[in-house]
Amino acid sequence: MKFLSLLLSSFTFLGSLSATEQRPNIIVIYSDDHGHADLGILGLEKDLKTPNLDALARSGVIAKNGYSTAPQCVPSRGGLMTGRFQGRFDLDNNGSSLDGFNKETTIATRLQNAGYATAHFGKWHLGPTPAIPTHGFKHSFAQNAQRPFSSNITLDGKDQPMGDLPPSMYHIDGCSKAAASIIERYKNESFFLYIAFRAPHTPLDAPPHYKARFPGEMPERRRAALGMLAAVDDGVGLITSTLKKHGLTEKTLIFFIGDNGAPLKIHKTDSPLKGDAGGWDGSLNTPLNGEKGMLSEGGMHVPFLIAWPGTIPGGQIYEHPVSALDVAATAAALADVKVNPGDLDGVNLIPHLIGENKAPPHETLLWRWMAQSAVREGKWKLLRGGDREYLYDLSADIEEKHNLASQEPEIATRLRAKLKIWADGLNPPGMALGPMAPTWNDYFDFYLEGKPAPMPAVKTEPDTSATQGWIARNGTLTEKDGVFILTPENTKKAAFITRSQIKLAGPVTAKITLKTTAGGVGAIAWRMSDDKDFLPANRVTFDLNATDDWQTHEITLPANVRVIHLRVHVPPGPAEFRTLDFKPASR
Repeated sequence: MKFLSLLLSSFTFLGSLSATEQRPNIIVIYSDDHGHADLGILGLEKDLKTPNLDALARSGVIAKNGYSTAPQCVPSRGGLMTGRFQGRFDLDNNGSSLDGFNKETTIATRLQNAGYATAHFGKWHLGPTPAIPTHGFKHSFAQNAQRPFSSNITLDGKDQPMGDLPPSMYHIDGCSKAAASIIERYKNESFFLYIAFRAPHTPLDAPPHYKARFPGEMPERRRAALGMLAAVDDGVGLITSTLKKHGLTEKTLIFFIGDNGAPLKIHKTDSPLKGDAGGWDGSLNTPLNGEKGMLSEGGMHVPFLIAWPGTIPGGQIYEHPVSALDVAATAAALADVKVNPGDLDGVNLIPHLIGENKAPPHETLLWRWMAQSAVREGKWKLLRGGDREYLYDLSADIEEKHNLASQEPEIATRLRAKLKIWADGLNPPGMALGPMAPTWNDYFDFYLEGKPAPMPAVKTEPDTSATQGWIARNGTLTEKDGVFILTPENTKKAAFITRSQIKLAGPVTAKITLKTTAGGVGAIAWRMSDDKDFLPANRVTFDLNATDDWQTHEITLPANVRVIHLRVHVPPGPAEFRTLDFKPASR
């Protein structure tokens, strides 16, 4: 009944529009590992500068209790794109299969079928980037780093065959410029843009001119994050000024949302920018407790702005909880897209934001991520992590410092029952998908239990100057008279050698001269710039003889994009390498 009332409300709103009036444009801007504190208008941190985001907030709504659907990149993006909680199609975490997502209908597809021009920019993280158009985006400009990226448009918004495009601008600036070009191109049509800036997610790669805006003493990782957010803010300014130039400001609904909270790694260690790509990203979650990877507020209570000048009254701070799932439901209602009951898990926010519906958009918000689950109902939040359980009154304790589970057992029991019923309908079912990993136990101990923080891991990289960047796994690699000698640590695991931080345009030719004490099969494996890990398909094998003579093998690696990481495997036992020569096949 609640769904039907909201649907009727949205139709009432749409009915007030002229039959000849163009349907509103919709822009979703998604930041990456962006902590709750890092919006200037909130006044929580004094060192950042976000004038364009602040202006966007003043022109619309600050969703004070805005949430992503997960504390991690892939699942939160799956929920945003489909408008369905990602656990319904088995997309629980970054390591989940994308088979379920690939069967879902994205909001881009729904809007494209309704006649909207659709375009994606930046990070995708939901499968191969050349396949983005199969998910409803006519155009894609998938730049998220300073390397070739998949695109079927140029920086100026002109069509080209889908293929690799070399970067001509800093990735955040490039996405902003391409998005502005598409606005120019479709200024007389309804359009849907999804701009997913890879910022301030590591690697922290802000150019010097952005970092220079933040002089003075501060951690270098903080300065780099502020520089990346300054680039995002400039991009927001370019997008809103382009809309204004063409009289589209009042015809365009804009969402700005973070995908999850900032990773702090507890200690916020100011490690070298190039030496710790997986460390603290320099962003902050103040005053929220916890960080990325937790269903505490610091993990998924994110920056969340909504603006539609002329329709949504500006200057609002909206108190009721809202979700990134609401984007798809809102967009579908505004585009007059038919949605069957149960197709979407969000609600159309417009009647709530214009004062037409005074009720909260959601009775409850619910989450599950790996071994954690949570439910928020009004001011109450129940959080579970493995066998642990916490109950917080967020109206008085947004920092989640006071667990009231023992003091309010009836509330905890009621919320737990709601959470269980909901979680049992997910795929796979259950409030947890296994035991808590040691990392998250440490995080819960520190943030929620007040226990001392574990000492930060100290990363020590071996001196590889003598072995030209090659290192051994499951063994040691030394150099003598120009020969690299691989010595296994034990007989249970085969040793191999590996080299990372390389940049070889594929395909790649390899020339290896070596000898081994055991015969068998050798192999070369490689990871490309679009791969998160070594894939079984990216591996070639060759036969090795057990001999004291040197053997030379020339092999082609059929990589179709840049190779960034190599492994050379040999049969169990010692091996020696005289030549390890890898180069692009065209050279």
